[in-house]
Amino acid sequence: MTDPRNPAISLRKKPKQARSEESVSIILQAAVQVLAKEGASRFTTARVAEKAGVSIGSLYQYFPNKAAILFRLQSDEWQQTTALLTRILGDTAAPPFDRLRTLIHTFIRSECEEADMRIALDDAAPLYRNAPEAQEVKATGERAIQRFMEEVLPGVDQATRLLAAELITTTMDTVGKEFSQSPRNEVEIENYSDAMADMFCAYLERLGSQ
Repeated sequence: MTDPRNPAISLRKKPKQARSEESVSIILQAAVQVLAKEGASRFTTARVAEKAGVSIGSLYQYFPNKAAILFRLQSDEWQQTTALLTRILGDTAAPPFDRLRTLIHTFIRSECEEADMRIALDDAAPLYRNAPEAQEVKATGERAIQRFMEEVLPGVDQATRLLAAELITTTMDTVGKEFSQSPRNEVEIENYSDAMADMFCAYLERLGSQ
């Protein structure tokens, strides 16, 4: 039996046909609109079904509860961020610090562009933050940054590299969300990203020289 404090968040039925995939896509697009308008506290499956123009029964064929819908939205966002992180940090044709600087600029800009949705999803995070599916998605991004640390800090012990990875990712996530809660223009985004990149690069240079 599912613990009500940690509800099932996986798709109830995997879409195998184009029509089913289209139905899921319509439901998710409606969910984004409902979440943006109502916020996490007023987000319900009934509102999503109404917005999507489907019956509540049709919605439940794919998503067992509202947590499953919110997790899918969050999971998609995490996967996009992870793919971005992996692609930029894994591009070994560019110097490591250039890659880190590019990542920070891209991440901060993305935070600002999607601030309203991210804030709403953060409000819903208690519904799924401890679920195995959530932990698995987040672990993929953590492995990418850890591989980068192994490259940029080859002579540093593993414990220090792990600490550096955690510090950088936590700072990016926390400070990025705080910065994006107010409207920002392009100059502000560039200056803030440059300052954060300078700070991280100096920190890693210091660790590498010890």
